[in-house]
Amino acid sequence: MGIRFFNTLTRKIEEFEPLDTAGKKVGMYCCGPTVYDLAHIGNFRTFVFSDLVRRYLEFRGYDVRHVMNITDVEDKIIKRVRETGIPLREYTARYEAEFFRDLAELRCLRPHVTPRATEHIGEMIELIARLMDRGIAYQAPDRSIYFSIEKYRGCGCCYGQLTRLNLDELRPGERVASDDYAKESVADFALWKARVPEDGDVYWPSPWGEGRPGWHIECSAMSMKHLGPSFDIHLGGEDLMFPHHEDEIAQSEGAALQQSGRRFVKYWLHGAFLLVEGKKMAKSLGNFFTLRDLLAKGFTGREVRYLLLTAHYREPFNFTLDGLAGARAALGRIDECLGKLRELAGNLRAEPSADLLDAFGAAMDDDLNVSAGWAAVFEWVRETNRRIAGGSLSQAQAAAELAAWERVDSVFAVGSRQEVEAPPEILALLEQRQEARKARDFARADALREKLKANGWLIEDTPKGPRLKKIQ
Repeated sequence: MGIRFFNTLTRKIEEFEPLDTAGKKVGMYCCGPTVYDLAHIGNFRTFVFSDLVRRYLEFRGYDVRHVMNITDVEDKIIKRVRETGIPLREYTARYEAEFFRDLAELRCLRPHVTPRATEHIGEMIELIARLMDRGIAYQAPDRSIYFSIEKYRGCGCCYGQLTRLNLDELRPGERVASDDYAKESVADFALWKARVPEDGDVYWPSPWGEGRPGWHIECSAMSMKHLGPSFDIHLGGEDLMFPHHEDEIAQSEGAALQQSGRRFVKYWLHGAFLLVEGKKMAKSLGNFFTLRDLLAKGFTGREVRYLLLTAHYREPFNFTLDGLAGARAALGRIDECLGKLRELAGNLRAEPSADLLDAFGAAMDDDLNVSAGWAAVFEWVRETNRRIAGGSLSQAQAAAELAAWERVDSVFAVGSRQEVEAPPEILALLEQRQEARKARDFARADALREKLKANGWLIEDTPKGPRLKKIQ
């Protein structure tokens, strides 16, 4: 049995079978950042989840093409551009750069393609024109172009594939211009927004007059441009299921570009909400964190990533500062074990041992069961420590266990703590302690140990001599 995912489209767990006839190539799209401000930790839960999916597919031998868009034109961005007076590209470039800096800090692989909405206006116009030609889109009196849900359903298509909607209350022709709206406000949505004075210089020419794209058409056009009219996996936060993803399906399948019998997307994967200290994030509550807020508190991207990967992606997750402290301790256990293995293995390389990989793979195949995956890791840490302490682990076995961890870490990507080189004054104190021990002056040796600790360093006495370890 292979990888199994919960598919939001069918509302059940399904075995993953890519569209590729050879069964190896996978097209994967994740809705990317709207670059109007710094991304917050809730946003990054989705992007770390997306990175996990890609890494695990690659771990299992799939050739993944990962596309993540950059939304660099929509309502919130235009409002900020108007308020600041900064040109659109200059404004969005800053936050786009900051986003990718944060993504790297969280050890996420950069997607293979990161298309900007503003560089795909032509593809959006073509897609809207096709919907117009098929009678599913129309121009309203305000000169904007809207998607007709009534005409779409009249073609035998289903609106409401991801979310359960009450379409009995839908009034034909009722429209919503905003990019974001509630399920209770289902209405024809904007594909192309006619230029208004508030847009300033943010507009493009089109067959229907000057204007700009609606948010939903952006992802339809970009995903199909880079992955084709049908692809395997579409990811995002559950807050995007409606209206964004529902409208993506309607636009993309309404254009009828897919082969007969194929959908726009085969598997929809959605990550659950993130709470902070038990509450929804809000600046007024003091629990609204960007990544750099957490780095400023002394935490690392590695620790944040670990914590985000401890809960199943479909479970709401309570992100706390205490949890980050726990992440530091958990990673410390892994680091300590890896340090012992490296010391024992030396420069020897070996094929990975099977036990850890088998347990990890069985857990992750089951809809990315990270809890069971981490349980396998910490059982391995406990057993490895026991074998090292008992002297039953050979150099070759240590090398094989290290190789197994490296395979697991190609997915979890928490790495290991970077060894910090001790400064000369700390090394001098260590040497003085060694001399005191040789002279059997244990009181002085203990005092020097405490002095080292006060300066941020611990001593670990090993069969191969003392080892300094920086206190985190």
